[in-house]
Amino acid sequence: MTIAERLRAEAAKRILVKDGPYGTAIQALGLTEADYKGELALPMDQKGNNDMLNLTRPDDIAGVCNAYIGAGADVLATNTFNANRISQADYGAEHLVGDINRAAAGIIRRCADAATAADGRPRFVAGALGPTNKTLSLSPRVSDPGFREVDFDGVKAVYREQIDALVEGGVDIILIETVFDTLNAKAAAFAAAEAAEALGRELPVMLSMTLTDLSGRNLSGQTVEAFWHSIRHVKPLTVGLNCSFGATELRPHVVALAKVADTLIQVYPNAGLPNDLGEYDEEPATTGGLVGDWAATGLVNIVGGCCGTTPAHIAAMAREVAKYPPRQVPGAYPALRLSGLEAFSFAA
Repeated sequence: MTIAERLRAEAAKRILVKDGPYGTAIQALGLTEADYKGELALPMDQKGNNDMLNLTRPDDIAGVCNAYIGAGADVLATNTFNANRISQADYGAEHLVGDINRAAAGIIRRCADAATAADGRPRFVAGALGPTNKTLSLSPRVSDPGFREVDFDGVKAVYREQIDALVEGGVDIILIETVFDTLNAKAAAFAAAEAAEALGRELPVMLSMTLTDLSGRNLSGQTVEAFWHSIRHVKPLTVGLNCSFGATELRPHVVALAKVADTLIQVYPNAGLPNDLGEYDEEPATTGGLVGDWAATGLVNIVGGCCGTTPAHIAAMAREVAKYPPRQVPGAYPALRLSGLEAFSFAA
């Protein structure tokens, strides 16, 4: 069986559980700038460069991964949200992108394989690609709407470099997450397709959109249905939502996506909305109950946590969704499907 076939087979039996964020867990470690930099000769301050810890504090990253495994996670993402040339330019570490991604993938691969060897439960390693801090769809200059800091081929090349290193390190799947700009996601998906062609084998892709307001649109203006129409040709293993809001605010948008997507739905919300200090107060039992309601109404195939969630939140979700069968993936009727900011379907 291919990786995609294996994951679909497991997802047909039960609702799978994705891990939680690395940022929350890393912040709890209280690391200093010297911890981030380690022995690397980097001229710029590295504090906050969580991806660098794959090289300088691999045991800490493995510890976070194992905590999520202990909480019941089946899908384990790499700590590589900003491990691309564009984002690492903020730290003067562009030359380390390949090393960071190979190390990150190797850490999670070893943790996943060790856990599976111990209990026989399949785990899947997803190489995480963040959106970068550049956008292909919008101009950063109010006075010049046609201006772009990057172009499609450049962004695709940046993602291809990251994907190649993640695959070399041992990931099973490419996770294109926190998609605020659909065109950026298309560049990443194109890079994954090119990487798969070069490998001569399938390289499954997961896509996860993030919403910028309660109306249910991303920064480039698309609704969840329009986003699905825009990326359906990629034939992603999963499509879904992450970050944005807590489970309460995300629910109507999960409902909308679950109705139209003829693939697995993966959603990982924040632990509620942040308080006035930017911290997340929602208790694990609350998040678990809200996500459990999604499962009870047949909306999801894979669930996990984003900002503010902890292994306790993941464990609470795992307990709740274990009570319910997975969402049944609907068939797709023949139609012409178009998308702008809204979705359009014309039956054949």
